[in-house]
Amino acid sequence: MSTHTVCQNHNRTRWLTLIGTIITQFALGSVYTWSLFNGQLSHKLDAPVGQIAFSFGLLSLGLAIASSVAGKLQERFGVRNVTIGAGLLLATGFYLTAHADNLFMLYLSAGVLVGLADGAGYLMTLSNCVKWFPERKGLISACAIGAYGLGSLGFKFICGYLLSNNGLETTFIIWGGLAMAMIIPAALLMQDAPQQQVTALHNENQTRDFSLPEAVRMPQYWLLALMFLTACMSGLYVIGVAKDIGESLVHLSAQTAANAVTIIAIANLSGRLVLGVLSDKIARIRVITLAQVVSLVGMSILLFTAMNETTFFISIACVAFSFGGTITVYPSLVSDFFGLNNLTKNYGLIYLGFGIGSVMGSLIASLFGGFTVTFSLIMTLLVISLIASLVIRLPHQRSEGKKALQHA
Repeated sequence: MSTHTVCQNHNRTRWLTLIGTIITQFALGSVYTWSLFNGQLSHKLDAPVGQIAFSFGLLSLGLAIASSVAGKLQERFGVRNVTIGAGLLLATGFYLTAHADNLFMLYLSAGVLVGLADGAGYLMTLSNCVKWFPERKGLISACAIGAYGLGSLGFKFICGYLLSNNGLETTFIIWGGLAMAMIIPAALLMQDAPQQQVTALHNENQTRDFSLPEAVRMPQYWLLALMFLTACMSGLYVIGVAKDIGESLVHLSAQTAANAVTIIAIANLSGRLVLGVLSDKIARIRVITLAQVVSLVGMSILLFTAMNETTFFISIACVAFSFGGTITVYPSLVSDFFGLNNLTKNYGLIYLGFGIGSVMGSLIASLFGGFTVTFSLIMTLLVISLIASLVIRLPHQRSEGKKALQHA
């Protein structure tokens, strides 16, 4: 077979993998419409909305845990089979949610099963797709994670329509079936990315591949983990309580405060696209520094100013923009530090910060009361993370005489 034919096949395979990944990410992103169901589930199970909403916390935790082990699953079964399994498990989780008649069943189905299914598909397909495009990692991350964000927006209308026309149980069954019908054909388009060759990359920027046991022994790994946890905690907490902040701190009407959801969706998606594309043009760690500065502006407004409607929307937009951008750039950033070949496993452990961050903010707020303590802690962590992003350097190369590169 000629070199030209091999290149054509390689190109075709990676573009098909990208299409399959985008469709899968769109379907997986649908879980972020969960708040639409809290009211009706509360009525059905005769439980407080707070207890119903806890299922989404479990879902986020399950998502993070499954993401951290997805690399092992991919090694054993391949990206295509694991993605098909994720689609089947997602549909099963929603089917059981439709028939849940107590909180335990809801937590097991909507929390554990749906969370594990979403996590198994999310990070693995994203990392695999990034490996196919080593020359434009930021753009590919932006496409995939942008599709995940668009999925939450698209399914908001789909699920809203289904709820108003079919009722709660039927909506869950159709939702699961629709997601599965998107994910399984999309999985068939995907192939596992080939191992990266050193010669394929610019030697002067080459980072060797660290295994997970090697990576966790590097201080850089834990600095990256701290920065990621901080970004997730600030983003997920503020996004989760934005409406309540508007009502209690800014004294907006419930209707006006609810506009925060739209502002967050637009800012979040903008952060994913803008910072994702920017990360292919300047050093990725500097993009993270920029995201941290934007988030600090937003948190400063929340903590230190007497907000009005405009400054409130600006503050939550800053936090959402920063959060969206950070989770888009991070897979490529981790590959800059520790190589592409072990990305799913190396990023998977760091991604546990998403699950921890999803519960930390709410936990601190409930333990110490009010927004101020949580905002203050987030602000402190952001300052520490900003300093970390300014001082962190790429790990030393193994080859003799090669000095650590300054990624600035």
